[in-house]
Amino acid sequence: MSAEDTDVVVIGSGFGGAVTACRLAEQNFRVVVLERGRHWANPDQYPRHLLDWDRLLWRQSRPERHNGWFDLRFFRKMWVAQGAGVGGGSLVYANVSIEARPEAFETGWPPQISYQSLATYYQRVTEMLEPEMVPPKQQTKRFALMNEAAQRTGLGGQFKPLPLAVRFNDAWHYNLPDCHDVRHTSYSQNRYNIRQGTCVHCGRCVIGCPVNARNTLDLNYLARAREVGAQVHPLSLVRKITPDNGSYLVSYDKIDRDTRTLTPRTLRAHRVIVAAGSLGSTELLLRCRDEYRTLPNLSRMLGYNWGSNGDFLTPALYLRRRIDAARGPTISCAIDCLDQGHRIYDQQLFIEDGGYPKQLFSSFPFIMPWFGQSVDAADARLFLRRSSLHPTKMVLDLHWQPHRSRGVFNAMARIHRRLSWQTGGLPLPTVWGLFELLITPHPLGGCNMGTTPANGVVDHRGEAFNYPGLYVADGAVIPKAIGRNPSKTIAAVAERIAEFVIQDLQRPVRGSRTQRQVVGVSDST
Repeated sequence: MSAEDTDVVVIGSGFGGAVTACRLAEQNFRVVVLERGRHWANPDQYPRHLLDWDRLLWRQSRPERHNGWFDLRFFRKMWVAQGAGVGGGSLVYANVSIEARPEAFETGWPPQISYQSLATYYQRVTEMLEPEMVPPKQQTKRFALMNEAAQRTGLGGQFKPLPLAVRFNDAWHYNLPDCHDVRHTSYSQNRYNIRQGTCVHCGRCVIGCPVNARNTLDLNYLARAREVGAQVHPLSLVRKITPDNGSYLVSYDKIDRDTRTLTPRTLRAHRVIVAAGSLGSTELLLRCRDEYRTLPNLSRMLGYNWGSNGDFLTPALYLRRRIDAARGPTISCAIDCLDQGHRIYDQQLFIEDGGYPKQLFSSFPFIMPWFGQSVDAADARLFLRRSSLHPTKMVLDLHWQPHRSRGVFNAMARIHRRLSWQTGGLPLPTVWGLFELLITPHPLGGCNMGTTPANGVVDHRGEAFNYPGLYVADGAVIPKAIGRNPSKTIAAVAERIAEFVIQDLQRPVRGSRTQRQVVGVSDST
């Protein structure tokens, strides 16, 4: 089967793939984005209840049958939640767009990466995602609860509102009749001529905003990429990358939702950017190295130093106080105890309020989810093993022992309990306390940046050791926990990597790019 030709294939469309696709397309390179999930172009398509299996769940082993919104992976000690669709993790994240603190870069990163070196790229992300604080008159009951909890525990100085990639209208307020009805949104065209509304605090952030108030990547970076010529393949699951005479062949399956079939296809690209997320990028490269053996010289560090970014959740029961956790943005504020002088129980913690969509969890009206991230050891390992049910198949697995991170998670559980008690809540048992099990929506690592193949999979430019022209640009390259919501840092690192890919592509290559046929691809769902 012949392969069509393009300059760059970007695998994935989240905070790494959308950014790099946009910047490369702006430089007039031919860019094709391969995204495994659907293009969720219409809010009417979003999942709205737990039994809506077709729209709710993605299954990596049977994507032709299950290609929904959430990809849930269940490992022995760790469960991972991630998005599937054009826009990647931005579809399901809680909108928080915050920089890592400067101290987060002092160890564990290549020397070329620092807070100062990322400052310009952080600013570019800000300009694209346009984060705002929740307007003062729209602060939720959870916001007030967090503030009160911080004051009562002596942490008032660490309490802060968080910047959210959400559009707000100052005229909206909770005293409007039926205030969460979509008729109260204010629509306008964004700079890419896409219609977006303003937040009505309906609480549906993680299952898709009904008025497009969230600045998800499909509405900005990817919209800009399309505007300047990038092409996007939704429902395209990449299986293999193979070097081919100075270029790379990218083999993928095109998913047909109507016939529930997979059709093999191939693209040839002069550069490949792997941006399928921490799990997706690591699994793809593990398969290329250990199963298909198309990239046998990838670093032995592939899969190592993976972590959950210290994610933690404690539910608390409030019977005598109305919390309304199903209303408002999913997260809006934090108690920041990451700095040396403000650590709690000698641990670096970042505590956040939590919300949930009542469409999925309508039976939890009295529950307040206390969220948080922390600086854990990031010492897990992703690897391939033979399936116990199908011995001929290789499946992704995770080995993690909690002992090196036990202190930080116990500290988070302890402060969550204290904050609950101080505000009249009853902290409930956690899966950590019962089973030493964690649930993370912020996995990092697996293809870590390093200085040599002995300590990393890619260099500071995101280029894979031993494979020129093959890049990784997503959460997989983040070499350690940063203790805060990582999306803005991932995007800033991707902005930086994009500059190196552009420089790489501007060097003389075989043939004339202007004479190559532009690949025609669809944006259908």
